Amino acid sequence: MARGDAQREFAEAASDDGVVLTRQSVDWLCQRGHIALPDEAGSARDALERIYVALGGDRDTLATGNLTRLSGDFLHEPTGTLVEVDESQHFTSFRLTTLDLYPEDAQLGYDLATYKQLCRAWQKKSDSYFRTKPARGFGVGGRQKQRAYYDALRDLATPAMGRPPLIRIEATERDGRAAYHRNRDQLLELVA
Repeated sequence: MARGDAQREFAEAASDDGVVLTRQSVDWLCQRGHIALPDEAGSARDALERIYVALGGDRDTLATGNLTRLSGDFLHEPTGTLVEVDESQHFTSFRLTTLDLYPEDAQLGYDLATYKQLCRAWQKKSDSYFRTKPARGFGVGGRQKQRAYYDALRDLATPAMGRPPLIRIEATERDGRAAYHRNRDQLLELVA
């Protein structure tokens, strides 16, 4: 399966149900991460600082990042809801670290316990995905840490910026249509 196929299939299946999802990027999700978040996202910024440090991120490098927007999967425009479709590479030991550091009152559009379990189930395989690829702020072998941090950034900053909680859809099998149908009722309820 080519990169982006699962997301395309997911959007097509949603469209069949009348749910229009468009590609998205927002100005407050950028390469400077939590440092670039405005004051109204202060509580999220504090939690993300703890997460970034726990992952071994270099704060000085983050602070000099560009304001280039991070592209995400989807936006449901009528509700302002962001939707992410997560393939197996998102379920790493590093992602589990971020999830374990979420504030107890974090507003999430997915089940936290289920995501932690998926990380435990997939981490051995997913931790080796691009194992040696460097990532800005995390050095050589830091790609999975960067992905985990950016996922946490999206999760925690989105409600802090006045949006509905970000919806995450698990698609470890990389079948977007199956992932949509498995989560259809929950998704339709959340974007109603």
